[in-house]
Amino acid sequence: MIYELRTYGLRPGTLPEVEQRFANAIEVREKYSQLVGFWHTELGPLNQILHLWAYEDLNERTRIRAEAVKEETWPPKVAEFCVSQESKILIPSSFSRLQ
Repeated sequence: MIYELRTYGLRPGTLPEVEQRFANAIEVREKYSQLVGFWHTELGPLNQILHLWAYEDLNERTRIRAEAVKEETWPPKVAEFCVSQESKILIPSSFSRLQ
């Protein structure tokens, strides 16, 4: 199992709209893979959303992302609000509760 942590930096004041657009699209996206978590920052670097996705491996991630973008609602239309984007692949340790 691997996890992808995606972080988007947003223009100030746009967080509610971005979260609403994700909320409107997430049901369609979860047909393809599990959303483990979705957060926004309150302390530290502000104006960020983070979402964590679970995949069996990198091949599954590639396949699922290609299938999901064929949906008209995914990804949500938030590019106008984004100032940065980062994607990290995380591999859980043997004792992690997320396996």
